[in-house]
Amino acid sequence: MINQTEAVTVDLVRLALDAASMRQQAIANNIANANTPGYMPARVSFESQLDAVRRTLRDNGRLSADMLSGLRPVVEREQAAGSQGVAIDMEAVKMSENATHYQALLKALNKHFSIMGTAVNNGKR
Repeated sequence: MINQTEAVTVDLVRLALDAASMRQQAIANNIANANTPGYMPARVSFESQLDAVRRTLRDNGRLSADMLSGLRPVVEREQAAGSQGVAIDMEAVKMSENATHYQALLKALNKHFSIMGTAVNNGKR
């Protein structure tokens, strides 16, 4: 049970880190193309998929690694009708938020591994 919980936790954080990395690249690309005529900004879709996983966890009370198999961050282009181009100031804010989110995920993963390391080391005593 602990191994399965460990795998699910690490997989979810890995996917969230992948999404944050992809988001950082998409935002940087948006900023680089701010003055390109007809450019449609890119966004990373991941949170809606994560919400589905949360609902599954809430409804079933558990989550397995198999349930995460289809979970992947996806880069999407904004629709032309709703797109107003690239607002550099808003993209800069999104980049800052995303960097903070990425750092928080890394700290959480580090803390998780620290706790697991403590459990393993105390088990040797």
